[in-house]
Amino acid sequence: MENITFNLSTLHLHGSAFYDFLRLRKRFFVDTLGWHIPHDDVVEMDQYDNPKAWYSLVLRDGEVIGGARAMATTATWGSHSYMLRDAVQGKLIDIPPEVLGEDIVSADIWECTRLVMSETVETQAERSACLTMIVQGLINVAADQGATQLMSLSPLALMRALRQLGFGAQRIGAPYTNDNDGRRYAVLSMPVTRSVADVPRATHRAQPQPLHAPSV
Repeated sequence: MENITFNLSTLHLHGSAFYDFLRLRKRFFVDTLGWHIPHDDVVEMDQYDNPKAWYSLVLRDGEVIGGARAMATTATWGSHSYMLRDAVQGKLIDIPPEVLGEDIVSADIWECTRLVMSETVETQAERSACLTMIVQGLINVAADQGATQLMSLSPLALMRALRQLGFGAQRIGAPYTNDNDGRRYAVLSMPVTRSVADVPRATHRAQPQPLHAPSV
C-alpha cells in the first residue's frame, strides 16, 4: 500500500486515481448506504470537489482502495464554504444545523469528508493499515498548510478506531441518526499529530488501474 495526496492542480500526476476515488465513493455512499447525493451511474461528486479540496488516497498495486477529502474551514467556492459550515447555515437538508453548534472559520482547522474504503480490503490488519495511511495523508496535507486540527462528521465507531491507531480523536458535537442509512454520526475533532510511526508515501508517479471493487 502507498499513500498519495493531491488537489485538482496535481491530480493529473496520478493517472485515474481521482476518478477511481469518485467511483469508490458512489459504490459505498450511494449504492450501499443509500445517500441522496449528486451522482450518475458511475461516480459520486458534489459541490465540495472543487479547487479548494485536497485528497488523501491509498493505492494497492495501482488500485484505489481508500481515501478521503480535506478542506480548510476558511474555504469558499461560489455560494458554498465547507460541508459542516453549510450545514450549520441550513444549506444541507440531510445534516441538522445543530450538529456542530458553532460557525467555525479558522485557518487552524480543516474539515475531512468522504472517508471510504473498498470492500476488497478484507482483513482487520489491512483495514487498519489503510485507515492509518488515509488519515496520515490528511494530517500531512493540513499540516503543510499550517493547520493544527482536523474535524469530520463521522460514524461514532470511527472515533474508537482512530484512537486504537494512536490518533487523538474526540467527539465535539451531539450525535444524530442519519435518515438515509440509519447510522449514528457526530462531529469528531483530532490534532494533526499522532503517536504511531509514519506510513509510506508515494515516491513515484502512480498510474492506478480502473477500480474493480464489487458493487453492493
